Amino acid sequence: MRSIINYFFILVLSVSSIQLYSQQTTVSAGADLVSRYVWRGLDVNEAPNLQPSITVSAYGISAGFWGSYSLDNNSNSTYSQEIDTWLSYKYQFENGPSISAVLTDYYYPSAGIKWTNFNNYDDTTGAGAHTLEAGLIFAGCEKFPLTLSAYMNIYNDAGNNLYFQIDYPVNVAETPLNFFIGAAAGSEENPYYYGTEKFNLVNLGVKASRSIKITEDYSLPVSVTFAINPRAEISYLVFGLTF
Repeated sequence: MRSIINYFFILVLSVSSIQLYSQQTTVSAGADLVSRYVWRGLDVNEAPNLQPSITVSAYGISAGFWGSYSLDNNSNSTYSQEIDTWLSYKYQFENGPSISAVLTDYYYPSAGIKWTNFNNYDDTTGAGAHTLEAGLIFAGCEKFPLTLSAYMNIYNDAGNNLYFQIDYPVNVAETPLNFFIGAAAGSEENPYYYGTEKFNLVNLGVKASRSIKITEDYSLPVSVTFAINPRAEISYLVFGLTF
């Protein structure tokens, strides 16, 4: 019970702080529909997934929820349902680049572990319901559009798995493309997280985005992502809609 109270206290405090320091608070909500759920080169769920989100932001501080739900009612996968809670701070430099710090709590209701189980992993109790990840993101300016990001599991992962990614956006024939390459540091204690015990490329590909005009006032964003996991020697082609 104390863990639940602490969890909600931190969440309420974060959102309240955003409102306190700015009257320019923004709230956004939406959802993506993807043909399958692929994350960092991993095939999390092969069925179509609905992925809703809500974000509250002000003065560089953001907090929100992101979820993913398989549309296959017969799916018994551990990862057929996911709810992430996150908090971030972004600092924008005057000349364009920015640096962001983010803390994400990953929770999988379909894993069969109660939400109230905040235990850290050990050999006696096993894994709890929540995995915490800390991330650092550097986004360049228009003349240097590279985005560099690094993420580390800091709670409930015996291997403290690390992931790194480089993103490079370009426009080709009026179509925004984002090329990306991601690697996992690997872990002998928990090699299953990214599928590797040592440093390996696990995510390589490109995402193309377009907007389809529906009415004079509304266009529907669509995307297609081609990704390869060199470590697993498998590729994916994922279609997405954003509402």
